[in-house]
Amino acid sequence: MSDLKDLVTRYLAVWNEPDPTRREQAISELWAEDGTYTDPLADVAGRAGIAAVIAGAREQFPGFSFRLAGEVDANHHIARFQWELVPDGGGEAPVVGFDVAVAAEDGRLRAVYGFLDRVPTPA
Repeated sequence: MSDLKDLVTRYLAVWNEPDPTRREQAISELWAEDGTYTDPLADVAGRAGIAAVIAGAREQFPGFSFRLAGEVDANHHIARFQWELVPDGGGEAPVVGFDVAVAAEDGRLRAVYGFLDRVPTPA
């Protein structure tokens, strides 16, 4: 289970990595080559698609970071966890979500299924 907690920590760190080159390297190390990411706004397969989704989120929310909100609940090769997107200077999270991560046999991410619990309302 500690391996899954570490995987979740590394997963969130990828979302927070500002340097595109380092982020792509981290994605290569973290995700299976055929890994998938699915949430209400995206459904992609492969590392390039995952990198594009993460880059898009970083562009949409500059000055924000993802952080774990609570404990990672894990069993076998599956982990579920809640996260928040918070302003770097502190304050309330405009986006809160819940993800389920599935690890491959080699310990990399095979799939992540994301759900958005709170999103900003358009102005």
